[in-house]
Amino acid sequence: MKSVRLRLLILALTPLIVLMPLLLLIGMTRWTADYDKVLIANVESDLRIAQQYLARLMVETGDELAGVADSAEFAAVLQRTPTQQAAYFARKRKVLELDFLYFLPEHDAIDQAARWPIIAAGLNGRPSTQIDIFSADDLAVFPENLATRARIALIETKAAVPTERTVEDRGMVIHAASPVKLAGHSGVLVGGVLLNRNLDFIDTINTLVYLNAITGGDRQGTATLFLDDVRVSTNVRLFEDVRALGTRVSAAVRGQVLGAGKTWLARAFVVNDWYISGYVPLTDSFGQRVGMLYVGFLEAPFALAKRDALIWMMGAFALVLAVSVPILLRMAEGIFAPLERMTNTMRKVREGDLSARNGQFGKADEIGQVAGHLDNLLDQVQDRDQRLRSYADQLNHRVEERTAELRRANEKLEQTFKQLVMSEKLAAIGEITAGVAHEINNPVAVIQGNIDVMREALGTNAEIVETELSLIDKQVARIQAIVGKLLKFARPSEFSNYEEVLDLQPIVADCLVLVEHVLAKGSIVVHASFAPAPPVRGDAGEIQQVVVNLIVNAAQAMQGQGQLFLSLASHTKDGQTGAVLVVRDTGPGISPENLDTVFNPFFTTKTAEGTGLGLSISQTLIQRLGGLISAANAPDGGAEFTVWLPAAT
Repeated sequence: MKSVRLRLLILALTPLIVLMPLLLLIGMTRWTADYDKVLIANVESDLRIAQQYLARLMVETGDELAGVADSAEFAAVLQRTPTQQAAYFARKRKVLELDFLYFLPEHDAIDQAARWPIIAAGLNGRPSTQIDIFSADDLAVFPENLATRARIALIETKAAVPTERTVEDRGMVIHAASPVKLAGHSGVLVGGVLLNRNLDFIDTINTLVYLNAITGGDRQGTATLFLDDVRVSTNVRLFEDVRALGTRVSAAVRGQVLGAGKTWLARAFVVNDWYISGYVPLTDSFGQRVGMLYVGFLEAPFALAKRDALIWMMGAFALVLAVSVPILLRMAEGIFAPLERMTNTMRKVREGDLSARNGQFGKADEIGQVAGHLDNLLDQVQDRDQRLRSYADQLNHRVEERTAELRRANEKLEQTFKQLVMSEKLAAIGEITAGVAHEINNPVAVIQGNIDVMREALGTNAEIVETELSLIDKQVARIQAIVGKLLKFARPSEFSNYEEVLDLQPIVADCLVLVEHVLAKGSIVVHASFAPAPPVRGDAGEIQQVVVNLIVNAAQAMQGQGQLFLSLASHTKDGQTGAVLVVRDTGPGISPENLDTVFNPFFTTKTAEGTGLGLSISQTLIQRLGGLISAANAPDGGAEFTVWLPAAT
């Protein structure tokens, strides 16, 4: 009953509770995006004004310096005493609002040209003005305590890149040079302005960008000059009257602006709050990024405005919903009762009362017709239920009989399969035993030959037969290794230890030793590539059986001539890490019609030899370990078998 009412309410209110909020969401999203674009456009415009002011200041500094260099007064001063020249430079420095001003004769300028590109430009007759970074020692030689003015203690800043530095003692300088070509005096006139703690400079930028007459002249934003990522001139406040000198830019901004050389136009964390920010990199006379210029304004007022707009729209929606819902409920009440009655009938039927019916409705409308059809269907369902119960009893009896037969057949099949596995393994052991016997004969022959040499040559000087004695030891060790690997391979599968964690590389290497007699019969070249692979869980003997079977099949397919490629590596399959072994030969490959049947029991292409069970058993052993084995033709020809086993956990 509640479900019917709920569905009808959802049907009636969907346009209000789904479509209208969706439209509101789309509208607010579009409005917010456009609003954010306007904010970014504003901060981009503000940043352009700040850049233009800095560029104009640099141009004016260069022009004023060029004017001094070309003046008659300066030419006359160069004829005077050093004391008079110093007084002139001090007076001119104050007039031009420079922090240092000096003249470099040509021979001194040549020495400084390698250090400062602007001096090199001045020597070449070109005035130049750039931003340069002066060390504390560079600043210490100038008057007005420039080194002290430039020194700023670093303040730990949230979201900044961690650093062990505690102080910034370098200076960011507008560095200008103008060529001097006067009779008897050639050189470069050099001047500059220190930007560290240059509050007039940064406040002028802030005034140009954010002085708003409409709001009464209040400063609506902030501006900052960075040396590297340190604020060396700013009107951002730590407290009401304390500027945030020595604080540092966030790691995200540093990476994009100083690291990648890109302009930042987005929200950014500034000292202790979020700002709509614009950052642009500053380069020195060497073309290296040495700092940033920033302008921005608080994000909070605009976020608050967006939130208020959203609240107003949601309130309007709630009012519309409050007025509309009662009207819709009254209109829907006329169909609630008959639908709830049908719902109760269906609930009784679901609980097992197939005799429940709707009965007659007072109105012969569409709902009454549906109720009558439902009663007719329930009559048919009740009749079919009785018949199905009878059929089900008969079917259950037959299924039980068939299940018992299948269980007995499955038990027989499992016993037969175990016998086939053992017979195939015994056949492989017989072939390997013949090879081992062949391998034993050679070392024994060598031993016997060297014993004969010892008997003939052994005398009072035993050193004559030292080489032969060493060779005997090596051959005996070889016999022991071959016999040991044979015993390990021949271990019965009933004693398999699937909990053993195995390294596949030595197991595959042992398999090459076990089948060496097969490979040695012809001219098969083995190429082994063993990359690091994770250990797997399983039985070493069964894995050896699989590998030996694949190698022997490859050797037989190549008829004793060709190349055998073995590779072992780590491989992830369906999100699970494991080890993959690939065995590839240069034989004729597998015919397309046999690719889907090579793992079928008793399938073989070797006439009058083999049982056709090798690959079938290999597939079963690998699947028991949770792995996969597949066959394909290599692109360059030959057959390629891939064995994947999951990593041990």
